Amino acid sequence: MKRSLLALTLAAALPFAAAHAAEGVSYNYVEGGYSATNSDADADGFGANASFAFHPNFHVFGGYLNQEVDDTDFDFDQWRVGIGYNHEISPRADLVTRIAYEKFDAGRDLFGNRIDPDGYSAEVGVRGALTANLEGYAMAGYEDYGSDYGDDFYGRLGAQVKFNPNWGISGDVKFADGDTQWFVGPRFTW
Repeated sequence: MKRSLLALTLAAALPFAAAHAAEGVSYNYVEGGYSATNSDADADGFGANASFAFHPNFHVFGGYLNQEVDDTDFDFDQWRVGIGYNHEISPRADLVTRIAYEKFDAGRDLFGNRIDPDGYSAEVGVRGALTANLEGYAMAGYEDYGSDYGDDFYGRLGAQVKFNPNWGISGDVKFADGDTQWFVGPRFTW
C-alpha cells in the first residue's frame, strides 16, 4: 500500500518536474543594504538576503536584519530561512510559494524576560521579468510566532532594476498589521 501511494505521488508530480524559472528571473542571488521598520516605534539598520536554486523549480533562501529603535538603546535581530517552489506560468512569470522558519530576538525587556519568539511563515505570489532590466513580485503571506506573540497576514511587493546580468538594485516592502518594513540595496545575481 505504501509503495502504491508513493508511486502515485511521484506520477502526479511528474508534470511539474519539467517546469523551469521564467526567462529573466534568477533564484541565485545575494544582497545587502538598508532596512527600516515604520510602526509605533520606528527602527532602522541593515539587512542581508540570499537565495540559491538547487533545482530548476526549488530554491532555498534566507535573510537577516538588525535594527535599532529610534531614540533608544533597544535593538533587535530578525532572521528567516526557508525553501521555495517556483512554477513557470508564462515565459516571463513564475508562481512562487515559500515556507520559512522565522526568528525574532530583541534581547530582554525591562523586567529581564527574554523577547525571542520563533515561528514560521508561508507566502504565495507572482514573480516575473517586466522588462529586460526590471523584475518585480507581489506576495501574500501569513506568519505565526506562537500564542504569546500572535500571528499576522501580510503583503510584500518588490522590484529589482538590473544594470547588467549580474548587478542591480533591489527593493522590498512588507505591509503587515500596524507596521511597514522595507529594504533597499545592491544585489549580485548569477
